[in-house]
Amino acid sequence: MKNLAVELDGVSFFYNGKEILHNVSISVSKGDFLAIIGPNGGGKSTLLKLMMGILKPLHGEIRLFGKTPAKSGIAIGYVPQETGHNIDFPITVMEVVLMGVIHRRNILRRYNHILKQKAAKALQRVNMYSFAERKISELSGGQRQRVLIARALCGDPDILMLDEPTASIDFRGQKEIFELLEELNEKITVIVVSHDMSMVMGFAKHAAYVNKSVIMHTIDSHTRYQIKQQLEGHNGHYCGAEFWQDVGHRIECNEECRHV
Repeated sequence: MKNLAVELDGVSFFYNGKEILHNVSISVSKGDFLAIIGPNGGGKSTLLKLMMGILKPLHGEIRLFGKTPAKSGIAIGYVPQETGHNIDFPITVMEVVLMGVIHRRNILRRYNHILKQKAAKALQRVNMYSFAERKISELSGGQRQRVLIARALCGDPDILMLDEPTASIDFRGQKEIFELLEELNEKITVIVVSHDMSMVMGFAKHAAYVNKSVIMHTIDSHTRYQIKQQLEGHNGHYCGAEFWQDVGHRIECNEECRHV
């Protein structure tokens, strides 16, 4: 269907003979903000990689805007987890963002004026343009994550996919990242893997709870508002497990969850 950005139909995936995902059938509408949540080892990142076409299912079909990932021609902006590795490499923020269009360089392997403008615009979208000439090592974890988002945006993606974008970032930094994603979602489909139900469910429109199988649920605007209010009132924590129990699904809190 034209309005569906991602479709999974009866998808199962095995790794080393072990079933990681079983008979998953979900759809993500164009313009959605989907949170992929669940316990460690439940298959969250595997599900994202299947959507991106990095992995192939043993059973079932995956479609991006009605076509297989390999034939869709859809531009996917991917934002990996910010681990802090190699941050001492002598490279500027602008150079990192230009990596998002490295395949478009000319025959002399140089970036033309148009590509540099695209990179500058991407940095402006994430409020990091004033840091363009700074070394990436000089930035905080949250700032580096914004730069990685800008790199993904530089390629004009149809879908933005992020894997644990706020890992190891403090509450304020997490909130700023998700507020940015909420703003970007006005024009682009966003799919984000997160271990932190406390934060992501205050911003996502739908949530997929992944633990071998997948449970989908809609998070309406009123619920998102309530979660944000509880986050502010409980030092940045809201128990996502309690939310799922409220809507009729029994799940376990993750290790970092503490009831409020």
